[in-house]
Amino acid sequence: VEIIANDQGNRTTPSWVAFTETERLIGDAAKNQAAMNPANSVFDAKRLIGRKMDDPSVASDAKNFPFKLVSKEGKPHVEVEFKGQLKRFSAEEISSMILVKVRETAEAFLGQDIKNAVVTVPAYFNDSQRQATKDAGTIAGLNVMRIINEPTAAAIAY
Repeated sequence: VEIIANDQGNRTTPSWVAFTETERLIGDAAKNQAAMNPANSVFDAKRLIGRKMDDPSVASDAKNFPFKLVSKEGKPHVEVEFKGQLKRFSAEEISSMILVKVRETAEAFLGQDIKNAVVTVPAYFNDSQRQATKDAGTIAGLNVMRIINEPTAAAIAY
């Protein structure tokens, strides 16, 4: 298994997405500007993915997020200001933005298109969270062949 470095030369990409007046930032770039733009810097989408807004863990997490959570069809959505407009994104959409960035990095490194992917999730994810993660892959234009537990992926990489 070869791990591909991202555009910052790092072998891991933080799961952060930030929205500014001019652009959308993903990964290290998003995390690095978060102190100056906390309300529009989204992280921990996996704590929201596949959950309902009335889930006690979502309510608990919302208290600690600097970004705003709103309910849309019973699901938590982040509300951010992007290019001067209020936008709402589901956790699946935020996750898909990260997956697109990682896919583009891999495509540039390999010199070929990537259509299929295996995506990892925490071992504690339930079926709803796993399906929502798969949906994020689909939104990102990927055929998610398998969802595997992160500890399993670590063992395979080792």
